[in-house]
Formats: sequence, C-alpha cells, structure tokens
Amino acid sequence: MNWTSPRPETARLVLEDGSVFQGRAFGAAGEAVGEVCFNTGMCGYQEILTDPSYAGQIVVMTAPQIGNYGTSPFDAESVGPQVAGFVVRSLSRPNNWRSVETLHAYLERHRIPALYEVDTRAVTRLLRVRGAQPGVLAATSRSDASLRQTACDWPGLENADLASVVTCRQPYRLLPGDPAGAPRDLRLSTYSAATSEGLRGDGLHIVAYDFGVKRNILDRLVARGCAVTVVPASTPASVALELGPHGVLLSNGPGDPAAVGYGIEAARELVGRVPIFGICLGHQILSLALGGRSYKLKFGHRGVNHPVHDLRTRKVRITSQNHGFAIDPDSLAASELEITEVSLNDGTLEGLEHRSLPLFSVQYHPEAAPGPHDNDVHFDRFLRLAAAAAGLELPAAAAGTDAPAARPTAEPGAAPAAGANGGAAHCAA
Repeated sequence: MNWTSPRPETARLVLEDGSVFQGRAFGAAGEAVGEVCFNTGMCGYQEILTDPSYAGQIVVMTAPQIGNYGTSPFDAESVGPQVAGFVVRSLSRPNNWRSVETLHAYLERHRIPALYEVDTRAVTRLLRVRGAQPGVLAATSRSDASLRQTACDWPGLENADLASVVTCRQPYRLLPGDPAGAPRDLRLSTYSAATSEGLRGDGLHIVAYDFGVKRNILDRLVARGCAVTVVPASTPASVALELGPHGVLLSNGPGDPAAVGYGIEAARELVGRVPIFGICLGHQILSLALGGRSYKLKFGHRGVNHPVHDLRTRKVRITSQNHGFAIDPDSLAASELEITEVSLNDGTLEGLEHRSLPLFSVQYHPEAAPGPHDNDVHFDRFLRLAAAAAGLELPAAAAGTDAPAARPTAEPGAAPAAGANGGAAHCAA
C-alpha cells in the first residue's frame, strides 16, 4: 500500500449559523452538504463511514488521530461510504498489516469530500450547544456567504425518508457458509459453526427488513446458523409473511422514522403474527406502529461508549449508538409496550418490549461494529422468541449471557423521564 499525500489546497466547513471552520482537503474534490454531527468513538472510522444510518450527514470525529490503520474491505458495513462528508483533526499515515488503502485514497475513490487539520473540538462544542445543523464542506472558491446559503437551503433530515434511498432493490438470501446468494458487495466471510458466536439458531429463517442494514447485523444471525432473507424497506407485510419467517428483524437506517410510512404500516401488520426484533430505526418504526411518537434530538447519540440502564437486570450496558431521533416515552403510556432500558446520559428511551407479544427493540446497536460486544446477547434473545413461537428447542446459550430468559417486570416509576437531548443533554464524550 502506497502513501498518497492529500491535496494541498485549503477547504472549509460552513454551518447554517454562519460559523466557518478552516482546514485542508482530502478525499474527493468538490462540495458536500448535509447535517453536521459528531461521533465520539476512538476507533471504527471505516465502519462509521460505511454505516447507511449516516446517509445525508457530515460526520465530525472527536478522536484526534484518524486514518492510522488505513482501510480494509473486511471492515465495511455496506457497499461503501454512506456519509455526505467527513471531518477530522489529524489525518494519520497508516501502519497496519490489514490495510489495503489509505483513508484519503478510499474516500477519493468513493467521491466523498473530507477535511483535516480542523479544530474538531471547537466544532463539537458548538454542536453540543447549538445542536446538529446543516453545513457545507467545500474545497472550492465560493464565498462563505454563498456556502452558508446552500446550507440554509438544504431541507434537513426531519421528514426525510432516506430508508428508500439506501435499501436493497431486490430481496436476497444469506445461508451459513454459503454467501453466493448475497450481492457481491455484501458477501459474508465463510462461516464455521462456532459455539462462541452464541445461541445456535440452526433451522430458523429470519426475514430482515433493510432500512439501511449494517452487514454485521446480518453476520450475527448467519453466524448463529440462521437462514436470512433480506427484503427491501417497502416490502408489504403480506409478502414478508409469505416467505415463512420464524422471526422478523427491523433494521437500522437513516432519516426520520415518521417519514417511513410504508415501514410503519408493515410493522403494524406484522405485530402478533411473528416475533419481531427492532434495532435503531427499526426500534423507532416498531414504536410508531404501536402508537408511539418520535422527535428529533438536539445533537443525537453517536459513539461507542454510551451507558444504558437495563431496568430488568439493573445492570448498565455500554453501547454503540448512532441516531438523531428518539421515541417519546410519554406517547407509549396507553400502549402495551414497556420501557426496559434508558440512557444514563439523558434519560432517553433505549429499549422496549411488549407485555404479551413476542417482540422487543433497542435504540442502540447490539451488533456494535464498532463498539463493545456486550450486547450481542440480544440476538440470542431474539432467536429464543422465534424458536418458542415455532415450537422448536434451541441449544443453551453460551455461558456469560446476561439477557433475561423471560420478561421480568420493571418496578413502577423506574424509567426516568425523557432527557434533555431534545433540549440540553449531556452525551458521552
């Protein structure tokens, strides 16, 4: 792998409020417009870049050194970078035997503009105070006023259905050890039946709704022995049920959950027909299908060290998160959904389960990529529900799991009220 020096020209990040941050250009030439947000992860930049949940966003990394382990095709969470733009403090020369391409060359090849030598601490502090906002990343001769106007004219993420943009166009099937049915860019590594992967789900068929699914979510299911059929976001519930699933997974994805009307309708029709597991956007869609209401957070949760309180086990989970919207817990008061997890940073809702039906959801990413692996046990929990509904018995879970075997009841009043990320919350840094 050859080190390719970034281009020498200066570039800028111009925000809707008129703030201007100077830097130097790398990646592709040109401009990018999107919602400017920050991620506090110390590593995992390639997984962040390729997470479809970041569509329409310019991501600012708070860790100062980025690019120091290059890029690898094995670390991508989708076909390629999904971000609109990328901003870092220091662009490092890579030194890693797994790397096949520098971060600069990788972004340049995928036509993603980026900035380095930016005061990312100042950008992050501004976004925490004023909130995530539209911005333009540019290595062009346009004036600051012109770039600011472009940011002001950008429609934003509210009311934006981006799931329809990033979803697959045709269904495809993944089988353990046989990736031939997957699109080339999402083919999985060869799998062996390793018990370390958790509970075995051999014989189970899972339908995964692709609202912007990360590869590692599919990996976690296939590695457990499940057959997985991935379907486009707009697939009607009747079509999904015709595939004969033992369970349905509603995936992560970008944009405003309230704008994904077709997904909400499908989830509503699936409730009570098949076990359901919702992740991130899928969690929000499932909540909306059952009477909940979503709202936009001030600056969102994006990082790999967000503490979440499990109200059932009274343990604290360290979670990987990436979302700019949340569910209002007060909107669920009349529903059959029970709050099971809340953020310790701002009290926002992080987990739900139905009081009588086999469905649950989490706002964070149990598959990590990047992040801690502590929450992988949620996939075991999902497979137990799917197997029980089908009258099947699965082998015992791997030792060490802390996922409850049955639904305990949280004590009344245990869930904190929605926190101030809709106003002035404190996010993990």
